[in-house]
Amino acid sequence: MVLITARIYTRTGDKGETGLVGGTRVSKDSTRVEAYGSVDEINSALGVARSALSDNEISSVLEELQKDLFVAGADLAGDKGGRVPRITKERVFELERIIDRFESELPPLHVFILPGGGRAGASLHFVRAVTRRAERRIVTLSRKEDINEQLIPYINRLSDLLFVLARVVNHREKQTEVEWHGS
Repeated sequence: MVLITARIYTRTGDKGETGLVGGTRVSKDSTRVEAYGSVDEINSALGVARSALSDNEISSVLEELQKDLFVAGADLAGDKGGRVPRITKERVFELERIIDRFESELPPLHVFILPGGGRAGASLHFVRAVTRRAERRIVTLSRKEDINEQLIPYINRLSDLLFVLARVVNHREKQTEVEWHGS
């Protein structure tokens, strides 16, 4: 059996345009491309964070989030004619349940903490910041074009979950959270 593969390069983007799912051509610096590109950054940063983890339970959660982010990226990359998977309200609720489950093992937080801890925890704090940037890009897009109304709540919960997971990883690894009480 011979497997024929396509080349990774298509040359269709050489003039600064890309195609949305559905066929519409847009500039690579369009608000939509910025939004789904930011989601791709989250996914890549999650891959880096997973490589720093030794906790299989949390790694498994992150893998599921990476799959969600492929859906979110496709959701954002679809034009009106494109048929793509969608982030659902049920998935937003599932993230809330995951947050509640992990947060239950943490001591209450009464002050701000500085992002950091061990390598895995600090990586998750970094992914949270990348997620907040992506959220801003998606909000900007939503003010200009129609998008799936569940994308903003999903990304918002995702950043909350990443904060909790960073704390959980640091807690499980007995890493100290550095409190910040203001100047």
